[in-house]
Amino acid sequence: MALTKTYTIDKIEVVGTYKHIQVKQLLIISEDGQEISRNAHRYVLTPDMDISNQPQEVQNICNTAWTQDVKDAWIAFKQQQENKLG
Repeated sequence: MALTKTYTIDKIEVVGTYKHIQVKQLLIISEDGQEISRNAHRYVLTPDMDISNQPQEVQNICNTAWTQDVKDAWIAFKQQQENKLG
């Protein structure tokens, strides 16, 4: 009886004005080659985040979507929101 865990990226989406990256990651647990469990985990990346620990395919999409204009717009938006809150 050998259990194995496999993590895979199931979906990567670029959404919104500020090009947030939504990632769906699957954890698949198998016993003797037969899948016995599957669990999804989702998370969002924003243009000001450190992506160095992300899988290379996620980094590639972030680096393509997050132009300097997008990064600057995101920072300006965040600053505007902080100013509104005081």
